[in-house]
This record gives sequence, structure tokens and C-alpha cells, in this order.
Amino acid sequence: MTESAASTPADAPADALTGIPAEILGDRDLDGARVLMSGGSRGIGHAIAVALAGRGAHIAMLAKTDTPHPKLAGTVHSAVSDVEAAGGRGLAIVGDLREDADVVRAVETTEAEFGGVDIIINNASAIDLSTIEALDMKRYDLMHDINVRGTFHLSKTAMPHLREAAAAGRHAQVLTLSPPLTDAEGRLDPQWFGRHLGYTMAKYGMSMTTLGLSQELSGTGVDVNSLWPATLIDTAAIRAMPGGEEMVRAARTPAVVAHAALALLSGAAGRRSGEFLTDEQVLAAAGVEDLSDYAVEHGRELIPDIFL
Repeated sequence: MTESAASTPADAPADALTGIPAEILGDRDLDGARVLMSGGSRGIGHAIAVALAGRGAHIAMLAKTDTPHPKLAGTVHSAVSDVEAAGGRGLAIVGDLREDADVVRAVETTEAEFGGVDIIINNASAIDLSTIEALDMKRYDLMHDINVRGTFHLSKTAMPHLREAAAAGRHAQVLTLSPPLTDAEGRLDPQWFGRHLGYTMAKYGMSMTTLGLSQELSGTGVDVNSLWPATLIDTAAIRAMPGGEEMVRAARTPAVVAHAALALLSGAAGRRSGEFLTDEQVLAAAGVEDLSDYAVEHGRELIPDIFL
């Protein structure tokens, strides 16, 4: 759910860049698939982009990171370099997901450069786990503008292009990195509202977009799903938190989410539209049940992610 600065040497071969298990390569050919992702300069989004590029996908990224962050390495330009090193085609679109004109420009630029849009990945997300009294309203607005409004607007703007792609048999899809709305019994879990209401509302807003899109696009051939990590993921933002260096020892690497995204988008997981899935569920459905290699430190008890 957060972004890391990790990158891979540009001269490494595609399979070394991604380490993709053979089980997750489904029957949908992603070679030349036209992907538009929000964010992706680092962390989970970056890992997903590189994994898809390893199968030949074209990846456009809408991100603000035109220049290096003082604490978090990686820009949209370095991410595109990694995409191309992995075997894909990259396109950097410098812009702000909160700006309507930038979102429209991102879709139009992807259409112009790649000839269409097949897949939208709503990856960009802001996080603040403050309680209600402690949450500054500027941070509240930031989370809702990026997480909810940004996801809604990017998906909305791309809908006509996704319908066209589906009609052409190109397996159009929307994948949003957001949690399940309810627990196994179909109930809202009040603990997440009590812990960090502002962030919970923002992430659930992204998930509600998945629910609404899957219904509105039902019958069009466009699949819409949400994906969420079952455990804490090692990212630079987590490491920067107080105690973060110790926390990530009980985490998995971003590759586990990237490979789950690949399994879902390639059809290897065999899921239907409108689902809220964890990386563990998707990989198990694709035939990958031993996830020990994804652990940052083997043998450590993993920390479950929030909302689960």
C-alpha cells in the first residue's frame, strides 16, 4: 500500500528482474498490453509495472515524481527505465492525479502513444493512520483527493477506451489496490473505523469504486477487481516510520503483490469480475501456495496487513 525505492540493475534479464513463477502465466497474452497506472515510481506499483513489463506489456505511469524525493529514491523516469529494462515499453506522464486536466491528459496520451488503453491500475494512494482528533484536515483532503477521487476519475475517464478494448477482444481490466469492504461474514469491521477513520474511509472509497465499476461494466467484457496484500509489505515508506526497520523484518517483499497482479491480469487465477482478493488468494488460485521465498526474513512470523 506504500511505495519503496528498491530498483533492479538495468542490465539484468527480464526473468531476473521479476522472478516470475511459471504457474502465474495465464492464457491471456500480455505482450503489447496497454497499461495506464497511477503512481508506480517505487514500491508495490513499481514492482507490478516491472512484472508486467517482463511479459512485454506497455506501461504508462501518471506520477508527480519528476525529480528525486529527498528521502525516497526513484522517479517516474527511473521507473520507466526499469520497465524498459524488463522488456516492456514505458511512458512517463508527469502529472498530479488530483488535477482533472492531468488525468484526462494521461488517458489521451496513453491512447495516442500506445493506440488504446487495455488495463487501468489504480495504485496511487496517500496514507495517514492518525485518529480523528489528530488528523489534520489537509491530510484528510489529500487522502480523499488521491485515493477516492483520483481512482474514480481515472477509471471514469478510461471507461470508453476500456469498452473499446474489450470489444476488440483485448481482455480489458481495472485493478485497484484496495482492501475488502467486509470480513468473511460479510460485515463491516468497526475496528478499522476506530483506529484511523480518515484513512479507512479513503481506502474503502477505492473499494467502493471497484464494486460500482464492476456493476456498471457488467456484460461489457471489462473485468474489475481489487487486490490487497495479506501481510505487511517491505517498502521505503514503512522503513521510514518509527520502528520501521524492525517491522519490515516480518514483512514480505513487493514481489508477492506484483506476482498476484500478474496472475490476475493474465487469467492464471481464474477469478471473476467484482472480487476483493488478497495476494495469497490469487497466488493459491494460480497454483502457488509456498510463499516463503517472498519473506524478507525467512522464519519470522509475518505481520498481517490492516483491513484483514
